[in-house]
Amino acid sequence: MERIWEMAGNLGEARQQVVPITVFVAVLCLCLVIGHMLEENRWVNESITAIFIGCVTGTVILLISKGKSSHILRFDEELFFIYLLPPIIFNAGFQVKKKQFFHNFLTIMLFGVIGVFISSVIITTGSWLLFPWFSFVGLTPRDYLGIGTIFSSTDTVCTLQVLHQEETPLLYSLVFGEGVVNDATSVVLFNAVQKLDVNRIDVWTAVRVILDFLYLFSTSTALGVAAGLLTSYILKGLYFGRHSSVRELAVMVLMAYLSYMLAELFKLSGILTVFFCGIFMSHYAWHNVTDSSRVTTRHVFAMMSFIAETFIFLYVGMDALDTQKWRMSKLSIWDSIGVYSSVMFLIMLGRAAFVFPLSSLSNCMNRTSSRSSSITLKHQVIIWWAGLMRGAVSIALAFKQFTHYGVPLDPVNATMVTTTVIVVLFSTIVFGFLTKPLVNYLLPPGHTGNIDSVRSINKEDMMLPLLSFEESAATNLLRAKDSLSMLIERPVYTIHSFWRRFDDAYMRPIFGGPQRDQPSS
Repeated sequence: MERIWEMAGNLGEARQQVVPITVFVAVLCLCLVIGHMLEENRWVNESITAIFIGCVTGTVILLISKGKSSHILRFDEELFFIYLLPPIIFNAGFQVKKKQFFHNFLTIMLFGVIGVFISSVIITTGSWLLFPWFSFVGLTPRDYLGIGTIFSSTDTVCTLQVLHQEETPLLYSLVFGEGVVNDATSVVLFNAVQKLDVNRIDVWTAVRVILDFLYLFSTSTALGVAAGLLTSYILKGLYFGRHSSVRELAVMVLMAYLSYMLAELFKLSGILTVFFCGIFMSHYAWHNVTDSSRVTTRHVFAMMSFIAETFIFLYVGMDALDTQKWRMSKLSIWDSIGVYSSVMFLIMLGRAAFVFPLSSLSNCMNRTSSRSSSITLKHQVIIWWAGLMRGAVSIALAFKQFTHYGVPLDPVNATMVTTTVIVVLFSTIVFGFLTKPLVNYLLPPGHTGNIDSVRSINKEDMMLPLLSFEESAATNLLRAKDSLSMLIERPVYTIHSFWRRFDDAYMRPIFGGPQRDQPSS
């Protein structure tokens, strides 16, 4: 009898959970419909639409509950990192234009890795100095370090929706590539900070953070590459398309998710793993499936990513009206505005501190490389602006640092959660609305500029092997000397040329891919 009552109770709880999930899915559908109706208006992107609908939904729920709650569902950071983040990052790697991405790989890594470290230091130091001015005290050293990584994570969706990839491929590649690498670096650095002994911070602490970061970055990347190559080898060897294209799609989805979960299991960075898994699946595995599966995979992965992003911004809109967090915060209105303004100022300062100097460094590095012109000041301003907006990763990291299953435990934590929500709302809406006029002013329609002219790789050089056993040792030695001089004079161009030759000679015959005379993305 007790067993029957227990089953009945569980059934009742399940039915109670069905109602909010149903409402949330209905609101998601509403976001899709309204987003489609506003498609022609590039001033308003999907993120802004979802935030506005979330605010309206939260207001309605707040009125119905008589001010008790503005939520349909309670945010859980584990839900984000396990279910919502993987499809977003995998799709970014799967859809990336690899030729542009790897042509500008060094510049992207400068912005996405070195830039995050510079921005984190500035935001951490600035918040430690400025917050006490507004009577905001009680944060631990680990909290300040966490704040630096939380607000260093960017959301470049608004800018990417305004930029045209065909007109400015290099600028688009830099903004897109930095956005993905930035998110990955922020998460890796956040996890490295959590392992610190904050009671003993010295020079060796910084060294340990850097070494831990390099370990996580390299091992996570290697795991993602291995997962992508293994999937490609399986699809090429077994050729599932003979019997069912569904199995092809299932293998790609499950292997991508498996790579992410293995990285989390081994305490690595799942976001980096699944990103590089997506790149290598797109480069090899995608060419080993049937034509119908090629079309299906791109649309399915894009759809999963789109729903996950919309879900997050919809929740952010509702969370902005969470009266419980606002009541827990003990700061006055003016002190709260001071904290919000300080964070926004530090974000802008931290962004400027690395975009302009690293752009100059990149111009020096690529002066004799494959890029025939430099990153102009106008393009640097757009890159700086593109990284001012904060999004899903910042929200998830803030909830992971300052809440317990979505609920802050004290006024200090509640203030940091509300600060993160306000910064995401303000940066996404205000900067998002201003993105189109800024880009149109700096890059008038039809403007292509000379930044995106890329020197094509010599086809005759591409046909040469790395080493030839049919030629004499002296000829091979002379070729090695020529290659070394090319590497010193044009490092990016030469490395890309070597990789293409190695890829054509050894990788594609084993793992699949287009022939040399076929276009590749």
